[in-house]
Amino acid sequence: MSTLAVIDYGMGNLHSVAKAVEHVADAAARVIVSADADVILAADRVIFPGVGAIRDCMSELQRLELDDVVRECAKDKPLLGVCLGMHALMDHSEENNGIECLGIFPGTVRRFAEGLKDDKGERLKIPHMGWNEVFQTMSHPLWKNIADGSRFYFVHGYYVEPQGPEFIAGSTNYGGLFTSVIARDNVFAAQFHPEKSQHSGLTLLENFVQWDGSL
Repeated sequence: MSTLAVIDYGMGNLHSVAKAVEHVADAAARVIVSADADVILAADRVIFPGVGAIRDCMSELQRLELDDVVRECAKDKPLLGVCLGMHALMDHSEENNGIECLGIFPGTVRRFAEGLKDDKGERLKIPHMGWNEVFQTMSHPLWKNIADGSRFYFVHGYYVEPQGPEFIAGSTNYGGLFTSVIARDNVFAAQFHPEKSQHSGLTLLENFVQWDGSL
């Protein structure tokens, strides 16, 4: 039986993520919520979730000595970043007056501009909250059985801006297109919350449980 570790650094709907994975994995994987570096590094797959502020995220990762653990997992282990966990994978974030992140993906986390408007000219609220479409810009195993343009659940005021288009696996329109999914090698990260995204989100988690990290 394979093992899947959900990184517990005190930020995120950890048990909601774990329950969702347990639901789709059935007997295929054992799901462990842990802050133990040895447990995480021994797992076959790792989920790096998160909600809240990037300053607190990075502070807790460093305090628990999990920052290098995430970097190590990103080298060769199937790794799924979710929401704030996705932000932490970047080089730098504009949030909290500027925070250095893990540097696994080249690029920056930026705040949505004020005054964003929809196609009808109506002002959009920040944070971006609720259901929105994700347009697949890369062929990837985690998109299996998920239709292009499927809707997922978002809650965020910042978004990632990778250095190159080769890292963009999905885009979403909110007053203009922003990158909602990034991927490279064995790492896949999404701005939305798959555990809150009903059928499409559960399908993505099921695909992750079955993914060996290859493209």
